[in-house]
Amino acid sequence: MKVLMVNKFFFMKGGAETVFFQEREMAATAGIQVLDFSMHHQSNLESRFSDFFVRNVDYYGRHGLMSKVKTAIRFIHNREACQKLAALLRAEQPDIVHFHNIYHQLTPSVIKVAKAHGCKTVLTVHDTKIACPAYTMYRNGHTCEDCLQKSVWHAVKNRCQHGSMFKSLLLSLEAAFQGLAGNYRALDMIISPSVFLAGIIRRKLPDNRIEVIVNGIDESVGVNRSQNGGYFLYFGRLSQEKGVETLAQAYQSSLRQLPLKIVGHGPLFAGLSERYTNIELPGFQTGEALESLIRNATAVIVPSECYENCSMAVLEAMAYGKPVIGARIGGIPEQVRDGVEGRLFPAGDVASLAQVMNELAAAPDLVDEYGRNARLRLEEKYSLTRHRLALLDLYQSLTGEQTC
Repeated sequence: MKVLMVNKFFFMKGGAETVFFQEREMAATAGIQVLDFSMHHQSNLESRFSDFFVRNVDYYGRHGLMSKVKTAIRFIHNREACQKLAALLRAEQPDIVHFHNIYHQLTPSVIKVAKAHGCKTVLTVHDTKIACPAYTMYRNGHTCEDCLQKSVWHAVKNRCQHGSMFKSLLLSLEAAFQGLAGNYRALDMIISPSVFLAGIIRRKLPDNRIEVIVNGIDESVGVNRSQNGGYFLYFGRLSQEKGVETLAQAYQSSLRQLPLKIVGHGPLFAGLSERYTNIELPGFQTGEALESLIRNATAVIVPSECYENCSMAVLEAMAYGKPVIGARIGGIPEQVRDGVEGRLFPAGDVASLAQVMNELAAAPDLVDEYGRNARLRLEEKYSLTRHRLALLDLYQSLTGEQTC
């Protein structure tokens, strides 16, 4: 079996890339011939298919008028990506083309190119982009379903992209084009990492075949070195939709029996450091430094106020046997059962979050119990082994070929 894996970034950039590279390795380990298609970038990993990659597309640089027009067209339909992909398909003739994060730089137009060459087509959705031109279904401090319930032109009406009429118009034009072209409807399979997101996509694409395959994380991570270090931990982007401000306010109003570490960077970093001097802000962390912070936390807090999908932060906490305090929104309640692997609270509710933090700070036995349950939850549902088996089963169902 040959599988072509497609993602616009060929380096570790975010959660989508984490899953992309995990699945790329899983397929290769199972004896599948793995091909790559992506965009050129100085941070890219090596690939023997890089000659087919698309030239780098930068939508944030300064452009003259004509350049802006050309850039806008490529934003909606990247002709070069279609041509380069067609050349790779002719040369290698894969059985399956598995798309991940393709929006804007590669564009969903590449889906029909793969179909035209007789390939089975799969798309893993990592966010709500299909339902929301601006990706997040979040604006002005609350979730928003205007473009899902009404029309994609509400992105222009609401100026969803940085308050810019032009940028928002471009997003609406792109979404309208995809609908008219039927690129998503041409997919043989859509993979959703959560039941919640599958429901969102199904409302937009009711006739598509959608399969839920939850994200996974390496279950070989040892929990024997984990301990209760006596602090709460948040790690991730420091932005409004992630609920970081709500977390800081909750901590201020709590009994503050334990320290709070907010790890990461983003637009709220400077304001948080100025207003909340009793919160530790060690900045962006990765590798062993981040693992140590998770391993020694009392609990990990995921206070998101946007529609989370299948949170990798939750899974990383579970891998180290840590209870999770999570917002009751999006796919988080699928991962964390209230009173089993941790506690849930209404998204954006400062008082409820403060109460839950107080409860766990005062009950180390409960922390241990939730932590053990969290680790079991990971092993039973969210392990990389289970993810691998589900993915390979899906490939086999599409092609009829047996995998290892």
